[in-house]
Amino acid sequence: MLARMTPLSLTPTFSLLLHRHRRLVHRSLIDLPFSYSSPHCFSPKPTSVLHFHFLYRPPHATTTRSSSPSFTPVAAAGGALLQDAGATAAVLAGAYCLVLAFETLTEREVIKQNLSRKLVHISSGLLFAISWPIFSTSKEARYFASLVPLVNCLRLVIYGLSLAPDDGLIKSVTREGNPEELLRGPLYYVLILIFCSLVFWRESPVGVITLAMMCAGDGVADIMGRRFGSVKLPYNQQKSWVGSISMFIFGFLISIGMLYYYSALGYFQLDWMSAIQRVAFVALLSTVVESLPTTETVDDNISVPLTSMVAAYLSFGF
Repeated sequence: MLARMTPLSLTPTFSLLLHRHRRLVHRSLIDLPFSYSSPHCFSPKPTSVLHFHFLYRPPHATTTRSSSPSFTPVAAAGGALLQDAGATAAVLAGAYCLVLAFETLTEREVIKQNLSRKLVHISSGLLFAISWPIFSTSKEARYFASLVPLVNCLRLVIYGLSLAPDDGLIKSVTREGNPEELLRGPLYYVLILIFCSLVFWRESPVGVITLAMMCAGDGVADIMGRRFGSVKLPYNQQKSWVGSISMFIFGFLISIGMLYYYSALGYFQLDWMSAIQRVAFVALLSTVVESLPTTETVDDNISVPLTSMVAAYLSFGF
């Protein structure tokens, strides 16, 4: 029986065994930590990525295309447009209600004018920065967000030039109740908000650190300094040790909180040991600049955010 078998009669059996062997080899290659790239080489299979830098900005999430024939890039753009328009309207309404609330409290003498001014200074900028994630991932989102401080900028110019009266606004955001004050500190403040939203936006720690130091650091320093600042700085009798220490502590803590907020949402990842040291450096440098006797020459709403911006840029990069 075996003598009658020829090589031709073994061909089907041999082909079947060879086919099964190739399938086993293919399956074993899939299970290996390599991916097949060419008939002659293997390339490492991307399993996990380790980020050794203190700052890692993940790529923008790509939009998943639907299998439905009604899904088009135009429809996606229209959805982003509606989202950004709705977010702009919501943030603008929130900002108006916030200022209106402090105007009412000031007019009714529930809180003093200086306290109202600083509470607006602290809360409005921080709430604006916190609202950025509700905007879409489109390239135009930052421009929609910047419309909020731009509207406030136009409002300050109108009332600062006395083109229209608004006693409540003037009492809540000025030191002495002079409309022309709106064209200085408050105007510089909203210009910084516009700049940070347009240039840095959500993908860079520089913008959120700048706003944290300008809003929380500088704002709390004034409140604490007026209330408890009996011991003045030796080189500036207008500033106190309590105010400067408060600026450093609150500017540092709010900056870390803002970084954690955006890091948790996935906009960037940080090596926290290194980031904490860098934020402390930014807070210290901004505190020193704020304590200098240069208020009459350069407004704090210019010197503090610019110092924070440059220091954060040198520490974290763009």
